[in-house]
Amino acid sequence: MSHDTQTKLVYMANQIATFFKTQPEDEAVPGVASHINKFWEPRMRRQLFEMLERDDNGLNPLVVQAATLIRRPE
Repeated sequence: MSHDTQTKLVYMANQIATFFKTQPEDEAVPGVASHINKFWEPRMRRQLFEMLERDDNGLNPLVVQAATLIRRPE
């Protein structure tokens, strides 16, 4: 995955988290996951999971929390 692609995915994921952060956590976490599950193609979700494996991924903590609810592509 190129650095440019990674940067774009981090930006997009963090924008989703920013939108949902005004909601209570018990709604925000599933909201982030639901949005990513609905609108991100499997390739994008696969790359997200690759980024989540690294500590210095730049992802908003809300995205990290939502990862357990995001469908992992086959």
